[in-house]
Amino acid sequence: MVEFTTEPFELDTFPEHAAAARQVVDEAGLAVSVGPFGTGAEGEADQVLAAVTRLLRETLDAGATRISVQVSVLGDDAPGAEGGTP
Repeated sequence: MVEFTTEPFELDTFPEHAAAARQVVDEAGLAVSVGPFGTGAEGEADQVLAAVTRLLRETLDAGATRISVQVSVLGDDAPGAEGGTP
């Protein structure tokens, strides 16, 4: 799972960097949830990590001046979980 926020915040418009971020997670096939303080996206570990790399590049190219990212490993992908990374 990844949670992210791109800045600068714009209240009157949907900034290009936010649109770029949403496009990345949508195209990655992640399950997306938009909240008041950021966006969350869930999927397989490799899928999420690839999306994070693309998200950083494309949102910066689209004018983001700051990107906050938090990656969490949940469920079967957690280290030590049955079927997860040893």
